Amino acid sequence: MALRFSRWRRGPGFSTLLLLGFVAAALIGGVTVVWQTVRAERQQREQATRTNAVLMALRDISRTAVNGETGQRGYLITLDRRYLAPYLVAREQYRGNLARLRKLMGPELTPRQRALLGEIETLSTDRFAELGESVTLIRGGDLLEARRRLLTDEGQDMMERLRLAVAELEQLELGAFEAARERAVAAEARILPLLAVLLVVILATLGLGLVQVIRAADAEARAENAEELRRARDQADLLASELNHRVKNLFAVVLAIVKMTGRGQPEARPTVDRIAQRIHALLTAHDVSQGTSARRSAALHELVATALQPYRSEDHACTVEGPPVELPEHAIVPLGLVLHELTTNAVKYGAWAEPGGELTVRWELTGGRLRLDWSERAAAPVPATQGGRGFGSALIDSSSRQLGGTIERTFTTAGIVVRIEIPLSA
Repeated sequence: MALRFSRWRRGPGFSTLLLLGFVAAALIGGVTVVWQTVRAERQQREQATRTNAVLMALRDISRTAVNGETGQRGYLITLDRRYLAPYLVAREQYRGNLARLRKLMGPELTPRQRALLGEIETLSTDRFAELGESVTLIRGGDLLEARRRLLTDEGQDMMERLRLAVAELEQLELGAFEAARERAVAAEARILPLLAVLLVVILATLGLGLVQVIRAADAEARAENAEELRRARDQADLLASELNHRVKNLFAVVLAIVKMTGRGQPEARPTVDRIAQRIHALLTAHDVSQGTSARRSAALHELVATALQPYRSEDHACTVEGPPVELPEHAIVPLGLVLHELTTNAVKYGAWAEPGGELTVRWELTGGRLRLDWSERAAAPVPATQGGRGFGSALIDSSSRQLGGTIERTFTTAGIVVRIEIPLSA
């Protein structure tokens, strides 16, 4: 017996290490996915800025080539030097435009991008050299030679090849931007599976925590030495405190991911807020279940007060009556969710929707069964018809099945009346 107890105290067992591994993996995975999402979105923004700048530079190159050709041909036709102005401006600009494009493209280019960039530079340089020779011939009075060169297809061929190279490079840049956008979308899509994984980890954490608590209780019951028993109890309390702390941390991570998922999507904000409220309700019910007693239970009066406290005021009258009742552990969370849902509905649609409404919560014990009556009396008459069945109604029905009892709702002109009957035995 002593040897077994000594081994239990010696260090964390396999299940404890497995629990810590689950928690660590979940947190590391969450941080990794969030970091990858942020990085993908940042890369998308950088790619969008670069793509826009490259497209503008390519269009400037095309425009300078067209302006140079327009000025040269206008001068050839009219022999008026004023028509040379677009050519002279374009000749001064095209080298700067080429340098700006190369700088924007950067050193990390695909072979095709590098080939297209070199082709654009070569064609632009050759085209302006050909235009310069033509202008020189015209200035020297050799109009026949200048016109002969104009009538050849060499200049037209260079312009066509330049347009094709510019268009292909534009398509490559747009393709790079689309690839960055798809990576950002894929990174965002990984957030939702991570949320499911974290929920599984929470359940695994609670299950492994229950195993640890059972082992600690068994060690305490079998220990014969008072000192060993005291140390075992201290270690069990420390373990329960650590598990409670980690469960709260996991709830916080889930809540943060839910809110982050809805960020930037205004149409999803109401749904995100409702999910966040229900996660808060779970956390509140969990907090109530963590008392100083070795027996995992909670006072019904405390659970009801916790659900009503955020909304009680002088305008929201409330009566809470009933004998002391200790709820078993399995009933705390589902009953806490039901009370939270009823309180929220009372504030939004029921007795507390307008000042002057009254809410009464009474309960009694009969033969090991708890009967709780929730009665609302609104300040003004309300329709005595049942509304549509939403997620809240489904949640209440699911909780009643989990409690192994019944929940009856009656709608009157004064307000809703809910009767909850559940067994208190496990």
